[in-house]
Amino acid sequence: MANEIIIAYETKYNATREIAQKIGEVLAEGGLGADVFSIDQISDLGLYKAVILGSAVFTGNWCEEAAKFLETNEKVLSEKMVWLFSSGPLGEGSVEEDSKGWRFPQKLQPIADRIAPRDIAVFHGKIDKDKLSLLHKFMTKVAKVPAGDFRRWDEINAWAKGIGETLKKEGIG
Repeated sequence: MANEIIIAYETKYNATREIAQKIGEVLAEGGLGADVFSIDQISDLGLYKAVILGSAVFTGNWCEEAAKFLETNEKVLSEKMVWLFSSGPLGEGSVEEDSKGWRFPQKLQPIADRIAPRDIAVFHGKIDKDKLSLLHKFMTKVAKVPAGDFRRWDEINAWAKGIGETLKKEGIG
């Protein structure tokens, strides 16, 4: 039987891909199969009953490709079980502190409201300044963005386990 769950992501420097893969691993450990694909690899969301969609965040916005994917697939997503996540805040504080209360891109919030996701999560991100484009290097320098891997895998694991429990209760997977 094909997987009923898809984890779709958009990333610039692979940190969000690694989070998506970890979510897939946690679901698999719980006995649930999930496909993990970059947004540009997805041709038909209709094959799935549950969608976990995530994007890297830059200056308070999802990657352009992820934003377009959310907009383009609004109707089909509104008919599925959906979870959304963002990867981006950097620092040692809580997500709320490091993101200054940011939860989701303001311009995409109306779409998210119509889709009615089960949850919207924000996870700390990772930044390796040696891998950044010149523009992103400049932006991080001006904004005094700290470098390092700030992802908290225990929080990501707990979120994924919660999704797995919900999916099992709904008979999916």
